[in-house]
Amino acid sequence: MRAQQAPTTGVSVDAAQEALRLKPVRQTSGKGPQSGKAALVIGAEKLSMRLDQGSSAEGAVELRSGELLLKADRVNYEQVEDFARAVGNVEVNRDGNVFSGPELQLYVNRFEGEFLSPSYFLALTGGRGHAERVKFAGANNVLVMAGTYSSCPVREDGQVLPWELSAQKLELDFDANVGVATGGVLRFYGVPILPAPKLSFPLGLGRKSGWLPPSFSIDKRSGVEFGMPYYWNIAPQRDATLTPFVMSRRGFGLDSEFRYLEPQHAGIAKLALLPHDRLMGHSRWAVNLDQNGELARDWRYRFAAERVSDDDYWKDLPQRLHSQTERLLPTDLQFDRRQQTHWGEMQAYARVQRWQVLQGLDTQSQFASPYQRSPQVGLRLTSAADDAVMEGFRPWGRKSRLEGSVELEYNRFDLPPSALPTQTQTGQRAHLLAHVSAPMGGAAWWLIPRLEVNAAQYALDQARDDGHKSIGRTVTTFSVDHGWVFERETSVFERQLTQTLEPRVLYVNTPYRAQEQFPNFDSAPKDFNFDSIYSSNQFSGIDRVSDAHQLTAGAVSRWVDNEQGAELLRLGLVQRYLFRDQLVTPDGVPVTQRFSDLLLLGSAHLRPQWWTDGAVQFNPNESRPVRTILRARYSPGPFRTVSMAYRLTRGQSEQVELAWQWPIYGQEAGPKRDSAGCGGAWYSAGRVQYSMFDRKLTDSVLGFEYDAGCWVFRVGAERLSTGRAETNTRLMLQLELVGLSQLGSNALKVLRDNVPGYRRLSNDRSASPEAPYD
Repeated sequence: MRAQQAPTTGVSVDAAQEALRLKPVRQTSGKGPQSGKAALVIGAEKLSMRLDQGSSAEGAVELRSGELLLKADRVNYEQVEDFARAVGNVEVNRDGNVFSGPELQLYVNRFEGEFLSPSYFLALTGGRGHAERVKFAGANNVLVMAGTYSSCPVREDGQVLPWELSAQKLELDFDANVGVATGGVLRFYGVPILPAPKLSFPLGLGRKSGWLPPSFSIDKRSGVEFGMPYYWNIAPQRDATLTPFVMSRRGFGLDSEFRYLEPQHAGIAKLALLPHDRLMGHSRWAVNLDQNGELARDWRYRFAAERVSDDDYWKDLPQRLHSQTERLLPTDLQFDRRQQTHWGEMQAYARVQRWQVLQGLDTQSQFASPYQRSPQVGLRLTSAADDAVMEGFRPWGRKSRLEGSVELEYNRFDLPPSALPTQTQTGQRAHLLAHVSAPMGGAAWWLIPRLEVNAAQYALDQARDDGHKSIGRTVTTFSVDHGWVFERETSVFERQLTQTLEPRVLYVNTPYRAQEQFPNFDSAPKDFNFDSIYSSNQFSGIDRVSDAHQLTAGAVSRWVDNEQGAELLRLGLVQRYLFRDQLVTPDGVPVTQRFSDLLLLGSAHLRPQWWTDGAVQFNPNESRPVRTILRARYSPGPFRTVSMAYRLTRGQSEQVELAWQWPIYGQEAGPKRDSAGCGGAWYSAGRVQYSMFDRKLTDSVLGFEYDAGCWVFRVGAERLSTGRAETNTRLMLQLELVGLSQLGSNALKVLRDNVPGYRRLSNDRSASPEAPYD
């Protein structure tokens, strides 16, 4: 029987005479007779109602109101008070959260009331537990009294749960996505491991304030480190993390991080402070700032800076550095304004750049410092494609167009205090870069003639050998880039494919200009690869322009699956021919051989689980490879990946690398596993690099993980090179309680950053994010 509560006459109906049942929908729709109140539907084997008073239902009772579903053996509902009393096998389901027990009293529409001796399940985290009583204070606020919480399934044999949090009071705030346990103890297989006078944990992907689980690690240079982070959710657009820590060999310190996100500004500030390092005898610190935003009149800015207290900081405390070049720390302030016009885009910019170079006392490991810009000011004009410029010329049905750009820039170059003694030249430079081109082509070809100008004028602080401080030069380059794309239908092993053939030629003519007397503030040789070989200049930056009279020719062929659109195979080769000797070269030695090294590339993804690629630089005069990169990856399924890489640079380095994530023992705890199972699985993950040139291991990570379903244990070791004969080894231990948090050092982040294709084992079982300080 079903009935929607409304004014009716008193009636008693037996379900044996009327076999109507509730429709299987998640919630009722529409409103009841009272404004703003969801319609209420009651179904039972026996149901009686009194006019404007209430209802009494017995036998398989189901009460629905909005998103609420209440089941019980017997329910009395008072219409005036909107109050329900349920007895016997009571179950409440709202938003996927399920509470069950012997007796419930509830104000239905307000979802306020009390549940005696219930057990419960939370949909967001997969957590469950039981309590003496539960109080509902609205749809998104639940108070659990003398209760427990765990994501581990209940054991039918009555054994102790793998982990369980018991608390005198457990507050669940679903609006704030946070649970707070007061007077709690965290037990692991019945053994107390963490007292929790007040512990908070996430109920979803939202942020929360409170103490985070402690972190600890073992470092060869610093000893045992223990930290206790506190996360402060200051406002929706601001938060902070404070982590007091202690190192057994160095002493006490504090890590801090502040983040904000305003409508026009955003930034992050980090400070790591060690007031007194017992090993060094003085204070040590690291500061990292990153801020960007918008100013008036469409100007944008960005400020990024990182500084440390001493030259050895990168060796002793590397985990607190953020720069990709850990011995070269930047301070960079940039301003930028872009304006669109009818003819193209105009960009004005300004910049001040500084460096902190961590040289140390070992002269063999010292390196040349890059120049600082104080300041850099420029203007860049870039034209839009103009179809009307050459209106009468329409090759293959398309219009040609003139395109161009002009860059005017001024730089003041100086050196940081820690520059090498051999670095002495400083000064100023004004340069002009300009080009004009006329791209043309059709659906299967293109032709781009291009004229470039590189002009620079220098005012030096130190006179050159000829006594001059002012010097300048202008270099022009003419190039023609031409390419085609041919296609044909083919099949391989009954798979319908499209094969392409993409030949390309580039002609470049740059006259020789002697440049030995010019300073080199920002130029460096480009890497020799498939992209750079098709460039007109072998140098980046402004100060060096390679002379050239050359033709580069190459081709790429691809095989593409017609059904899926995926590229299955790619093969390519390219080579450069010199019509005359090249005199301006990266090493200063003229190139006299007519044919350059041959570049070969290939990649294959013929089966979903296999992926390979490689590139070879082959010297035809020596008939051997000069540089080689070969990589392969095998990934037959989730949490199963193995990758290998081989890298060779003749005469400099030769390295092999093996990385993996793979189950090694036990029942797999991946997505196919039933979380209620008792078995677990051991996984291994890591990356090992071996230098065949030096005959030693270099930077490597080795880890093992045990996944028991509702908890994951990780142990890992990280080995980093800090010098020619120096290394630093760190041991990491982490216990992840799925649905609660992670305890210990951040082994998860280390594995994720170092192992290609690595996947977090608990991704499919936990709605909680990784710690904010990861």
